[in-house]
Amino acid sequence: MSLSAGLRSAWRQRGWLALALWPLSLPYRALVALRRTLYRWGVLRSERLPVPVIVVGNVIAGGAGKTPVTLALVRHLQATGWQPGVISRGYGRSSDGCREVLPASTASEVGDEPLLIARAAGVPVFVARRRAQAGRALLAAHPATDVIVCDDGLQHLALARTVEICVFNDEGVGNGFLLPAGPLREAWPRTVDAVLHTAPQAPPGTRAPAFRLTRQLAPYAIDAQGRQLPLTSLHGQALHAVAAIARPEEFFAMLRARGLTLVHCEALPDHYDFDSWQHLPDKGKTLICTEKDAVKLWPTHPGALAVPLHLSLPSEFWAQLDASLSSAP
Repeated sequence: MSLSAGLRSAWRQRGWLALALWPLSLPYRALVALRRTLYRWGVLRSERLPVPVIVVGNVIAGGAGKTPVTLALVRHLQATGWQPGVISRGYGRSSDGCREVLPASTASEVGDEPLLIARAAGVPVFVARRRAQAGRALLAAHPATDVIVCDDGLQHLALARTVEICVFNDEGVGNGFLLPAGPLREAWPRTVDAVLHTAPQAPPGTRAPAFRLTRQLAPYAIDAQGRQLPLTSLHGQALHAVAAIARPEEFFAMLRARGLTLVHCEALPDHYDFDSWQHLPDKGKTLICTEKDAVKLWPTHPGALAVPLHLSLPSEFWAQLDASLSSAP
C-alpha cells in the first residue's frame, strides 16, 4: 500500500495513525484560523472584481469533483443568458505568471483542468497564482464577460466572492481531523452558500443549504477530433483504461457499469503529465481515459478515447444560484 493510499485509509477513521498525527494538525489548524482572522479584521485584504464571482472548492485534500461542477455551472450560466469566464490557479503547470488558455495551449503550460474547461465549454479561461490577477486579465481581454467562476478557490481568501460552493465526495469529512491527521484543509463546518455532496447525506455539521449531486459517465466517448462514439459500439472490445485522477478506481468501475471490458486498468497520480508514460503493453487494445487525461494524451496517442463525466443537480440548487446572482450588486 502506498503512503497516499495508507493516509487515505487512515483519514476515514480515528485509528492509531490518525491519533498519532493529530498533534501535528494543531499548528496547522492555528495557522489556518489566524489567516482567516486576518482577512476578517482587514489586516489582509480581499480584492473584489467588478462582476459576480462564484467560487467552487472543497475543504478536503484530494479530488472532490470540483472541475465537473465548474463545467456544469458554466453551461447553466450560458443557458440562462450569462457570459461566463473561468479562472484557476492552473495546478501542475510548468509555466508561471498569468496567461490565457488558448486553443494551442498545452496542459503543461496552463494545467490540465483549465485546458479541459476551455475546450469543453468554449469560454475564456485564465490562470494565475493570484486569482484576482487572472480575473482582471480575463475581463480586460473579454470585456463582455459578466460573471466569473473560480475553479478551486475556497481557501484563496485574497479573492472576494459572491457565492461559495463547497463540494464533497462520498467520503465526506472523513475522520474530521485537519491535515495531516485527517483530510480537512480547514475546520468544518464553515460558512458557505451551498454544499454539494455525492453521499446520501450531507457531511455532519453542514449548516448551508445542501444538495445531492449524481454523477454518471456519458453514453459516448469522444475522439481527438471531437467526434462522439457510442459506448455500446465498444462492447466486446478489449480496452486499456488509464486514469490520472484523485480516485481512478471510481472511473474504472463506472466504465464497467457501462458494459465495457477492461483488460488492463492503469491508475496514475492525479495530474500526471504523461511525459514519461510507457507505451501500451498491447498496441491492439483501444485506450480509454478521462477527459482530463485526454488533453495530455491526444498529442502522443491520438487514438485514445475520452469518456465525459456528466453531473445532475436538483432544480432547487439552480434556483438558489440564480437568485443569488440576480441580487448581487
